[in-house]
Amino acid sequence: MLKALAARIHQGHRTVGFPKDRPSLPDRFRGLPVLQEDKCAAGCAACEQSCPTNAITRHEGSLRLDMGRCLFCTECTQACSTGAVSLSPDYRLSASRRDDLVLTREPFALARALQEKSLRLFGHSLKLRQVSAGGCNACEADLNVLTTVVYDIGRFGIQFVASPRHADGIVVTGPVTTNMRLALEKTYAAVPAPKLVIAVGACAISGGPYAGHPEAHDGADSIVPVDLYIPGCPPHPITILDGLLRILNRLDGAP
Repeated sequence: MLKALAARIHQGHRTVGFPKDRPSLPDRFRGLPVLQEDKCAAGCAACEQSCPTNAITRHEGSLRLDMGRCLFCTECTQACSTGAVSLSPDYRLSASRRDDLVLTREPFALARALQEKSLRLFGHSLKLRQVSAGGCNACEADLNVLTTVVYDIGRFGIQFVASPRHADGIVVTGPVTTNMRLALEKTYAAVPAPKLVIAVGACAISGGPYAGHPEAHDGADSIVPVDLYIPGCPPHPITILDGLLRILNRLDGAP
């Protein structure tokens, strides 16, 4: 017992201070894409051609980057010799609407807090059932990390539960393969209303690199209604946590 107490004293406090404190992210962290069209070379389409998921397109002559498709792989930033496309260290990537994930010249619209009635229900106690709908396990791993002492998602009243009948909503990862479609539909149906659906990762939002495959359904919102989109491949645990706290209106005083 004394050895255990000594070890705890030696280890110190391990839980991150987020959201009160600014998160400490690695130097190579890949966050919110930044488009600077004034740097675009005339007639250049290098960034579009380099993107493996067609996340970058031009609409009426203007660049558009769909974060729901983006793998944050840096192929576009390496292909662009003028720096018109770059990845910032901004971890805030979540959106309430699918269309809001498409970056243009307009400011990025972050996820909004739930309506007052939903906040009264879920604001201090949110139970979620995770559904891996054909994912590679990367997004699933970062969701699992949220339950560790470092992030301690339970301190916000958010917990992952084993049964959808005990849940307030579901967290979907993966492109929703044909084999997992029925499982997702049944899980969603088993969650008592009102309920939330959160799509985590490029696959769950758009199908990711599997978009258009005959055995994939190109994301969760082709099967169930989605309330929160958290892009990334995979999204960092802080990005996921930020999105969850944002819809619960729990980010007061956050940097």
